[in-house]
Amino acid sequence: MSDLVRSLRLWFSPQRVRAEGETPDYRFSLANERTFLAWLRTALALIGGGFAVDQFLPDLRFGVRAGLALALLGAGVLCALRAVNHWVRCERAMRRGEDLPVSRFPALLGLVVAAVALAMVAVVLLGREGGR
Repeated sequence: MSDLVRSLRLWFSPQRVRAEGETPDYRFSLANERTFLAWLRTALALIGGGFAVDQFLPDLRFGVRAGLALALLGAGVLCALRAVNHWVRCERAMRRGEDLPVSRFPALLGLVVAAVALAMVAVVLLGREGGR
């Protein structure tokens, strides 16, 4: 069985995570859960921002509006999926007494959000379609 399939099974089978290693201090598990919830709030905010761009900027050219909205929606989807993956990886590492896993995802997410923000700055400064 591939590592990907094994990892996905852990997402939906928390008892498998609990079967590994020793139970960590509950404070650490609860902190891991709070981090997971923070990532989900971020995902929801990105998804909401994507819908807001699409719905509240109708005067913007379709390609620009759709591109910005899809970038935010995609970032929200990736953020939600990454939240689950990160929670499982951290929980397993704590139970095994290993170092917590590192990730480039926060940097990637920050770059995507910054790129969309810069594009929105350009939209504001250059005005909407037709020079309104």
